Amino acid sequence: MSEEPRGTRATEAFFGRRKGKALRPQQAAQLEGRLPELKLDLGTAAPDPLAMLFPVPVSRLRLEIGFGGGEHLIHRAVSEPETGFIGIEPFVNSMAKLLGHIDEAGARNIRLYDDDATQVLDWLPAASIDQIDLLYPDPWPKRKHWKRRFVSKVNLDRFARVLKPGGLFCFASDIDTYVNWTLLHCRDHADFVWTAKAAPDWLTPFENWPSTRYEAKARREGRSSAYLTFQRR
Repeated sequence: MSEEPRGTRATEAFFGRRKGKALRPQQAAQLEGRLPELKLDLGTAAPDPLAMLFPVPVSRLRLEIGFGGGEHLIHRAVSEPETGFIGIEPFVNSMAKLLGHIDEAGARNIRLYDDDATQVLDWLPAASIDQIDLLYPDPWPKRKHWKRRFVSKVNLDRFARVLKPGGLFCFASDIDTYVNWTLLHCRDHADFVWTAKAAPDWLTPFENWPSTRYEAKARREGRSSAYLTFQRR
């Protein structure tokens, strides 16, 4: 695998605005008080083993890039307490919403980061993650913005570096051009193989999949979703 120098993004920002409407006082307080407790400290070396990030024992490690409203992340964290989750989301309002859900659910197997996911990918040790989830990412639909799509050669290199052999990259989208884009990029990457054998494999939601607001919106607007799983060779 050809590897970009660590710390090199080699593309533009993958996300747009950082903040929406004003936060409620409770949300602002959670951001100020709880986020620092759960946020990864990229200024220090990652612990060895990486599972030491979590205050509870975990046997698997999973990274979700751009968790949006946090429905999927919370669902997985509660239903899979033996897995440690790292959730990344630069949008302030989404982060504030998730923090409230974490406390409500009592989940102790979640760590967070509120900026560019490539910073976390470059910080993580090699072969340390069992699964990466990229679910309904910003499709950047205009052709001139396609270079901002998170799936790219340089980021697939990053995925390949941090995933354990046999680890999974799971991608979901309702945008046909982005689904095709991802299939082509992974097809052309030596370190990934698409696991699908028949159409139901990519048309059926992932196991134990919770419906998200993005998925519901897509269905209301007449768009179906694709669920792609790629395995690290």
